[in-house]
Amino acid sequence: MTSNSADQAALLTFGVDGGTFRLRPAARADLPAILRLLADDQLGSSREDAAELAPYQRAFDAIDADPAHLLVVGELTPEHGAGPRVVATFQLSFLPGLSRRGSWRAQLEAVRVAGELRGQGVGAAMVQWALGEARRRGCSLVQLTTDKSRTAAHRFYERLGFAASHEGMKLLL
Repeated sequence: MTSNSADQAALLTFGVDGGTFRLRPAARADLPAILRLLADDQLGSSREDAAELAPYQRAFDAIDADPAHLLVVGELTPEHGAGPRVVATFQLSFLPGLSRRGSWRAQLEAVRVAGELRGQGVGAAMVQWALGEARRRGCSLVQLTTDKSRTAAHRFYERLGFAASHEGMKLLL
């Protein structure tokens, strides 16, 4: 189980305009900030409802308790003044499969970076860290889905080497 953010070991640290970016495992106390990031666009604003935290807390607890799932946040510590604040997030899940000779795959979900840090390499650094972690855990591929309307995200992932090789489908229950 995770505890408070100060106790979390840094997974990645580097300088950005105005401070230091630090990637670390998420703590339950990060939920409000994570939800703000998830809701900070046209699609997320209609899907997320932070007024009722209980379902998010249950989901966090399930993710946190399962070593096959990793919820990560990025925090920015300004050069001067206030303490760190959560400005990025993603989830990485590890899935066994029979196809591809019984190989494991990683599923990358909910990659978000606060607007003021976009264009500084934060998203690319987070995805590169996730790819390295997937390799470290023996995965043969990393997969993700992104809404068809997120054309900037498509370009971002393509620059990182992802290919739109499959047509994804979803069914809301």
